[in-house]
Amino acid sequence: MSEDSEAEHIAKLYGDFYDVVRRIPKGRVLTYGQLAELAGRPGAARAAGAAMRCAPETLGLPWQRVIGKKSKGQGRVSIHDPIGGAIQRQLLESEGVEFTEAGGVPLGVFGWLPE
Repeated sequence: MSEDSEAEHIAKLYGDFYDVVRRIPKGRVLTYGQLAELAGRPGAARAAGAAMRCAPETLGLPWQRVIGKKSKGQGRVSIHDPIGGAIQRQLLESEGVEFTEAGGVPLGVFGWLPE
């Protein structure tokens, strides 16, 4: 694959992720795995994470609405940087997302899947 076609492939892949993220309603969340699946890339949770990490601020994406999976039915803030993780949690709480004492987000309550 040439360098140009590889860059085009990545731009298309990331664009697919960003299109889904733009649709997540305020106060709702998706896991990286769910994002990948909704973007037509099942199993590409790590690629979804990479796309979110390098998303330019100028896109205005509601990045805080994409979280990691903690356990069955629970999501979590998965940013390892304590400041970034605190910012994500604060943004989500300001939208009405509630966290358990253990730091989980009940996906049955706050998860989003389009109809």
